[in-house]
Amino acid sequence: MPKSASLYETSDQVSALSDAELECVDAWWRAANYLTIGQIYLMANPLLHKQLTAADIKPRLLGHWGTSPGLSFIYAHASRLIRETGQQMLYLAGPGHGGPALVAAGYLEGTYTETYPAVTTDTEGMRRLFRQFSAPGGIPSHVSVTTPGSIHEGGELGYVLVHAFGAVMDNPDLIALAVVGDGEAETGPLEGSWKGVSFINPARDGAVLPVLHLNGAKIAGPTVLGRKDPAEVRSLLEGHGYDVIEVGGADLPGMHHRFAAALAHAWGRIRAIQAAARGGDWDGTRPRWPLIVLRTPKGWTGPEIVDGVQMAGTYRAHQVPLATVRENPDHLRLLESWLRSYRPEELFDDNGSPTELVRRANPAGSLRMSATPHSNGGLLMRPLELPDHRRYAVDVPAPASVRLESTRRLGELLRDIYRTNPDRFRLFCPDETSSNRLGAVFEASDRGFAERVTDADDHISRDGRVMEVLSEHNCHGWLEGYTLTGRHGLFATYEAFAMVSASQTIQHSKWLQEAENLPWRARVPSLNILLTSTAWRNDHNGFSHQGPGLIQNVITTRGTIGRVYLPPDANCLLSVADHCLRSTSYVNLIVIDKQPQLQYLTIDEAEAHCARGAGVWAWAGTDDGTADPDIVLACAGDVVTMETVAAAQILRERLPHFRTRVVNVVDLMSLVRHRDHPHGMDETLFNELFTDHVDVVFAFHGYPGAVHQLVHGRPDADRFRVRGFIEEGTTTTPFDMVVRNRVSRYHLVMDALNNARRTPPGASDLKAWCEARLAEHAQYVVDNLQDLPDIRDWVVSGGRHE
Repeated sequence: MPKSASLYETSDQVSALSDAELECVDAWWRAANYLTIGQIYLMANPLLHKQLTAADIKPRLLGHWGTSPGLSFIYAHASRLIRETGQQMLYLAGPGHGGPALVAAGYLEGTYTETYPAVTTDTEGMRRLFRQFSAPGGIPSHVSVTTPGSIHEGGELGYVLVHAFGAVMDNPDLIALAVVGDGEAETGPLEGSWKGVSFINPARDGAVLPVLHLNGAKIAGPTVLGRKDPAEVRSLLEGHGYDVIEVGGADLPGMHHRFAAALAHAWGRIRAIQAAARGGDWDGTRPRWPLIVLRTPKGWTGPEIVDGVQMAGTYRAHQVPLATVRENPDHLRLLESWLRSYRPEELFDDNGSPTELVRRANPAGSLRMSATPHSNGGLLMRPLELPDHRRYAVDVPAPASVRLESTRRLGELLRDIYRTNPDRFRLFCPDETSSNRLGAVFEASDRGFAERVTDADDHISRDGRVMEVLSEHNCHGWLEGYTLTGRHGLFATYEAFAMVSASQTIQHSKWLQEAENLPWRARVPSLNILLTSTAWRNDHNGFSHQGPGLIQNVITTRGTIGRVYLPPDANCLLSVADHCLRSTSYVNLIVIDKQPQLQYLTIDEAEAHCARGAGVWAWAGTDDGTADPDIVLACAGDVVTMETVAAAQILRERLPHFRTRVVNVVDLMSLVRHRDHPHGMDETLFNELFTDHVDVVFAFHGYPGAVHQLVHGRPDADRFRVRGFIEEGTTTTPFDMVVRNRVSRYHLVMDALNNARRTPPGASDLKAWCEARLAEHAQYVVDNLQDLPDIRDWVVSGGRHE
């Protein structure tokens, strides 16, 4: 007996695959394959009630057949396991374009019709199902947000396991069945995500069951793992800590029996691990979780040979095996023969509804994987119990007179969120929680770790729920899976390295954007991203750590999704964080440095300022509101805010009759016209802040082009002169960073004088003084390896709260 078949004996809670069960599982699989092919090829004659003609074929043949039969095979057997055990299961399809298989599954389970009543379970509904696939006004070819049961689109490869692991954290009753395609297995993110088992606690978390589906080929050639010696593949996966179960072949019904046994064994192993951990019979050693390696031919059950060329089992079966059906009568006959090989008359009745034999394979109600509430996490979401963020406020007796690390106050808030939400909040951070000054969370929770722990470790235990792994992809993906299944969290990372996972941010934004168009998709907790160790203060790490690019990505998302906050101090950070953690279905990007920084606003002022999104800081300028200013000094971002306030002080002290207005922007999207973004300020407020004709010198945390993009369409937008990060960086002092990027206080003063409505007396002398100060700075940092004392220790003189 093959090894995989004998595994069944360890899982006596799952009955053997009887002849009757085999018949209905196989029928369901054949029906799913039939529906998959129909979606790729047909726009009419869905049940072959007459001979196929070219008029029945879509004008464009799009989609991916090669991986689909394997996906449906796994799905059929997972459904059978659910019927046997009542197990809650979430199905994540990693192969990029297995969409038609998962749409077919939802249709056969009845969920698709429940979700989209126009796609009825009859001949007309099947015709609609086929016509909509990869068609204008229809659905895409991957397992998108429109697919019931999905939290994982799969359009961009590499993230199926991280989404699966995030989904089961603090979700003890769930198994996430994650199908990893062998093409996907070649991506960097997937290669780095097998380690998820090193962070799962079987006493508190659910389980991930990976199925590595090796069909040997991708779009144009072989896959690495598909061609490797099976022993090498097994060693690789065992080295990651998995108990590997192997099933392979194409023979039927043998494959049904072998895979049913493998799945039963895997489920039994998972339940045994969890029972031991939850019953107190666990020594804390990381379990060896099961993993199935399934080997089937590419395009299994499809055409073997086309035009004398081998098709099945090769890369040629990856997409559309018969590509010229409309033009080639031989291909048309092959397609009809292929479809009829599944015996549709046994699978669908005369009205086009699935027969009782097929329907018998489905689990009931919400146990259907296409209907599980875990795939529509807003249905399960419970709001966070948030402490009053004002309790953590900084006392600011006068603006810019107190200096401290703002993110430490956020860390204290997060600590208490952990305490009040022990089952629905996590911080995800690539080995930087303490570095980012969020270490207060360790007063409430250790770092979670399932591997060996030593006495020398600091705040590490199997019970920890602070998630640290040195991978932005893992942290970002875990949080996505966590929020899409209804829980809340925060991803904190160094600013420059947010670009490692920037594509994930974009893809998640697209998911949320499309979900807005689907009334059946409940809103989910927002994806909250905190960027610290920013470009302006990564002076010791140097140029590689200096890059504010994620802002650019988020501001280009649809207005209903993207939010960018640049709190200048701790009290604004607390206000923003409270808002973001309460929000749903946004991507919230918060950018603030972790180093000691000046504090500007009391908590009451910060609340009002953040609610408005931007405001005039009258205490910083010389504008009393009785007349238009000579120049507007605007700023967004902590370090550039300090430089702006310092520039305003220089102008106030040296040119007291020169009217300056200082505007700070904390909600970057408030700059956008209100008709383009819900946070955009109306024209009246915009003109109150910036006027409609006075030039604006804008000091910005990120790339200058972002502000130009945001103020496009505002009155005389060309009057905005933006200074920001222009890719000038190195290992240097903090002030030298702003000098190199021409956004220092001295550059801002000169910009103000050069762009003002009038040239005040003394302007030339002041500009010469600024140039001299810049020259003095340049020599001082070389000689002393630090900034000038009056720069290093600068605070506002004469500041006051209004």
